[in-house]
Amino acid sequence: MFQIPIFSIWYLDTVVYFVFDVGFSIMGLFAFFHALTQRVDAYTAIERMTKPAWLGITGGGTAALLLFGPGGVGSIFWLAGLIAVLVYMVDVRPKLIEVQRGPRW
Repeated sequence: MFQIPIFSIWYLDTVVYFVFDVGFSIMGLFAFFHALTQRVDAYTAIERMTKPAWLGITGGGTAALLLFGPGGVGSIFWLAGLIAVLVYMVDVRPKLIEVQRGPRW
């Protein structure tokens, strides 16, 4: 009898969705804990929103990443959570690090 291989091309989308979901959820948790451990005055020094605002944004984004999946019914919420976490990681986090450590030469 013909056996179906364990990894098949037909399940590739499920594997990719799972890897994205787990990877971005870990990144969301990292962003939330990074925002939690930063000083309050660093947020005002970079002229961005306050620390509680970024805790709410990264916390809500991480919750959306954990509760919804990239290929399901709530994928729009997953995408909104991903964008919120990516904005923090790409825009706010490098400026917080630069303000607290000073410019790199």
